[in-house]
Amino acid sequence: MVSGLETKLGRRVAKAADEAVTRRGAVSVLDAFTAIGWLTAKAVDTWEQGRVDSLQELVQAPPDRQRAAVELLRAWAGERGLEHREGAYPAATRERRALRFTADGDPADERDFRAHWISPTATAAQRAREDRRRAKAPELVVLEASGPWTCASCAEPDGELLRMEDSDAHCLTCTDMDHLVFLPAGDTALTRRAKKASTLSAVVMRWVASRRKYRRTGLLVEEGALEEAEAQCLADDDARARRRERDAVRRGAQDVVFQERFAAEITRLFPGCPDERAQSVAAHAGTRGSGRVGRSAAGRALDPGAVRRAVVASVRHEDTSYDEMLMNGVPREEARSRIADDIDRVLGEWSRPLERP
Repeated sequence: MVSGLETKLGRRVAKAADEAVTRRGAVSVLDAFTAIGWLTAKAVDTWEQGRVDSLQELVQAPPDRQRAAVELLRAWAGERGLEHREGAYPAATRERRALRFTADGDPADERDFRAHWISPTATAAQRAREDRRRAKAPELVVLEASGPWTCASCAEPDGELLRMEDSDAHCLTCTDMDHLVFLPAGDTALTRRAKKASTLSAVVMRWVASRRKYRRTGLLVEEGALEEAEAQCLADDDARARRRERDAVRRGAQDVVFQERFAAEITRLFPGCPDERAQSVAAHAGTRGSGRVGRSAAGRALDPGAVRRAVVASVRHEDTSYDEMLMNGVPREEARSRIADDIDRVLGEWSRPLERP
């Protein structure tokens, strides 16, 4: 009787597994499906971004054949004494929810598809790399708008950037990412340092119709992280020039008079807020073209509710562990609930007049 591994599919699975183990000392179901041509890198990216309900929708093979391949991979690994593990596959969403492999979500099938195996001959370095690879969640992604769109949360008309969550488009304000600043691609050292220093970050992608694929155009990072990274790169003359150019653009985008009025309104509503902080909030919320609350109709009219929202957003990102919770996979609403008391405490302190010398 011919064993499963001696069939055509068995040989394809074995070849894919052999190559993966030779290359990095481990193999997963995802590796095998990609190597035998059932999955493309684009399909895996679509799944990781949470744009489909299950990976099975994108695999170019019927479900029964997929399960057969998984069983063959398990048999191959068993014959060679590979160590079985179950991988974690979080989605590239703010909630970092677990990705689903199968359409029906059967727990046994899900465990089978999440499996990966480590070679007994894998080096310590290979094992460490594999552990890091399995633990690393996909990067958050923000898209450059390629046409008109409306935010599914606030119903406001389109802006330049949007964040896809499931199949809906959301503006950066509604996804709590409007405090981030854009760092264009091109300077590898600056990008690496800014991302490392930023608690929250997201890759910015643009759809290139002529190539039918997304292209990375930059990174959204915290402004403080970008300034820290630039300071580390100041020895580079080119970095200094880019810093001057960015500062010039930033100064040109500032509406100084409006921001002074906005800061004065913050101080009126929150007399205990330090002047320097009020000015910082006003400058951030009131930057032209940012799409932030200070540039909304209510913000430009200095509506107390809009001013308060700008102050709350600043406190949320600068005085609580909110961003860190989001990067660790805590759902947005749960994270907001956890920090509600911290925000109330700060606003309570700022509501009392500041003792000035």
